[in-house]
Amino acid sequence: MKRNVQKALTALRAVMQRHGISATIIPQADPHMSEYISDHWQARRMLSGFTGSAGDLVVTLDKAMLWTDSRYFIQAEQQLDGTEISLMKDGLRCTPPIGFWLCDNLKQGELVGIDGMMFSVAAAQALQMELNAGGLALATDFSPLAEIWPDRPALPTGKVFVHDAKYTGREASEKIADILKAAESCGADATFISALDEIAWTLNIRSNDVSYNPVVTSFLYLSPAKSVLFIDPAKVTPEIADYFSTQGITTQPYDAVKEFLASLPDNTRVLVDPARNSAGIVDALGSKVIESQSPVLMLKACKNDVQIEGERSAMVRDGVAMVKSLCEITSRIKSGDTLTEMNVAEILRRHRAEGELFFDESFGTIAGYGPHGAIVHYEATPESDATLRPEGLLLIDSGAQYLDGTTDITRTICLGSPTRQEIRDFTLVMKGHIALASMIFPAGTTGHQLDAIARQFLWKEGLSYLHGTGHGVGHFLNVHEGPHSIRLNHVPTPLTPGMITSNEPGLYREGIHGIRCENLVLTTEAMTTDFGTFYRFETLTLCPFERRLFDITIMTPQEIEWINQYHREVARQLLPHLDGEVKTWLENATKPL
Repeated sequence: MKRNVQKALTALRAVMQRHGISATIIPQADPHMSEYISDHWQARRMLSGFTGSAGDLVVTLDKAMLWTDSRYFIQAEQQLDGTEISLMKDGLRCTPPIGFWLCDNLKQGELVGIDGMMFSVAAAQALQMELNAGGLALATDFSPLAEIWPDRPALPTGKVFVHDAKYTGREASEKIADILKAAESCGADATFISALDEIAWTLNIRSNDVSYNPVVTSFLYLSPAKSVLFIDPAKVTPEIADYFSTQGITTQPYDAVKEFLASLPDNTRVLVDPARNSAGIVDALGSKVIESQSPVLMLKACKNDVQIEGERSAMVRDGVAMVKSLCEITSRIKSGDTLTEMNVAEILRRHRAEGELFFDESFGTIAGYGPHGAIVHYEATPESDATLRPEGLLLIDSGAQYLDGTTDITRTICLGSPTRQEIRDFTLVMKGHIALASMIFPAGTTGHQLDAIARQFLWKEGLSYLHGTGHGVGHFLNVHEGPHSIRLNHVPTPLTPGMITSNEPGLYREGIHGIRCENLVLTTEAMTTDFGTFYRFETLTLCPFERRLFDITIMTPQEIEWINQYHREVARQLLPHLDGEVKTWLENATKPL
């Protein structure tokens, strides 16, 4: 792998020299601004050997640097070791943004090349400003992959299927009408959508083009006169073609999109979200663009009653699978069986696959034992696969895609007798989890206003974590969904009824252990008073927390009762679906603290 990385970097630099490029940026991206991408677009992984889902590679004629965030610091250091690529820890005060670094390390007048289809409009504009300030030029048409990646994987060819309205709650034609009405209010007579989750939601279609995210590789143009889906014809069966016809959708080949946009009449006004569409798409549209946030974002994020009931049903099935898995893991460890981290992932998938409406996992299972638990987005490989022992902590972050909902849950379990530090660390994390889950807050509150609620008990001990506290979750869609989140930095979208968000504070001691406790919560109305409308969180996830790791001497009576009440609800909903050893396991796991 290390030799392959060096060979690829050498080939890239040869192409750069031929085109007069002094530096290039290879992002972890596709033309749809996706977080998770198909193998066809994994150029950054090919060029660096780093497999994380976030991070940008910068290559100059004599240097290579990788910027990634705190979730991947440990993983990146390990995977980049032995290559010439230096890790730049994004988000730390000592790490400059990429544009600033380029200005400091290139000479005035030198050219930076990027593929404009891989950068959002907003990102390309910000980079242009930074480079201009340092006297550097930017070319957005540098696309070297055809010359350096001879065995590049093909675009996905999975067939499209309809996500039935009995799960979605609304027909595609209704959603399209709402989207066009919102576009009209912005002065646009059409809208263009690149984001794959937005397209899948709008048209009620799904596929298996991206691991864990059931999206369809395509672009979508919507207007009252004509709506066009740009897609590989091989993905469209006759039945799907008939379905598109009933929803007023025609199709064109995937690679015809830029030519189509450029040919639109000059007086067409197309709404484009600059954060969710590429600079290459906007270049094709030219003066026809009206920039605004995609109306799909809020429509998709606020689940309707049918979707919410589906999520609740999915949580019961997922809770049953989790309890069966945890019972099997702990019982086998206790009996002396040999289990590894990869075995844990296999157990979870097996039990989930037994459930009704199961489609896939919602992301690669994170099963981190001991020190591996401190690697926030760790995923075991045959080389790293650790054997579990009857001691220490095992962090399991996993989830599933069901036709009626998406799940994401993290539990930290104790495999032996817990240490004093393990108990205290876990309890501090759970105090934050409980505080956030118990919040009542006024309408208009954003996630960053609540983030410190979950961190306060760690902060008092001089502890913290660097990732966000909560992300949005889709409905049989992407496990990470915007526009809302709960994190330290400001995200302006208010938490709104119907939104599903994770609640996942954590604590990571490098080389020792990692702790994270995650449930999904639904924003609902709590009350209306003379001071306005107030919201609360309904906890959706159903699975017990590790009772042995609670230190009740540092918990309030209210915190203890929250755990006891949550465990009563878990038992009420899950026990009717269990029997034998698993039923006994859950009865013990949900006893009062």
